[in-house]
Amino acid sequence: MASREEITLYEDEVRSRYGYLEKMTDLVAVWEVALSDGVHKIEFEHGTTSGKRVVYVDGKEEIRKEWMFKLVGKETFTVGAAKTKATINIDAVSGFAYEYTLEINGKSLKKYMENRSKTTNTWVLSLDGVDCRVVLEKDTMDVWCNGKKMETAGEFVEDGTETHFSVGDHDCCIKAVSSGKRREGIIHTLIVDDREIPEVLE
Repeated sequence: MASREEITLYEDEVRSRYGYLEKMTDLVAVWEVALSDGVHKIEFEHGTTSGKRVVYVDGKEEIRKEWMFKLVGKETFTVGAAKTKATINIDAVSGFAYEYTLEINGKSLKKYMENRSKTTNTWVLSLDGVDCRVVLEKDTMDVWCNGKKMETAGEFVEDGTETHFSVGDHDCCIKAVSSGKRREGIIHTLIVDDREIPEVLE
């Protein structure tokens, strides 16, 4: 027969191993949001009997409210290095059914991502065995790599501009050239070690 001490140790081990899962029993929604500094995971717990609301961003608890008498409403918090404003809306659909929607900077997630695809370019590549996600913010010409804003040097060239930066020992350059067509505007191309990297759509 196991001693009381052994049972307590076993219970502590189970609690630490499965504690995160145990906490997430009221998990009702999970979203992935691609920002310049990376893809962030937002999880939302809503206890429809207690009114509990918990928001996790990348596994870290951002908001916890226990015993809320009002089951509908909204929770606002920030995401990522740029502290982008996010809001989860809780709406009653019928009876005890609820709908959860995420807004980023006041726009629905879908609208935000559509707009973002117009204002940013994203490339994913492997350098020295490490996956790199490079993002260009077209309005500011800021360049991000794996969550870090890069030091850049811009220069005008014959057919447009070049933005130079380094990732490790690799020379990188984003070329901006006019497409010659008004609807397409400027075409941005990432070149790493004289090799063109294909763009990805997020």
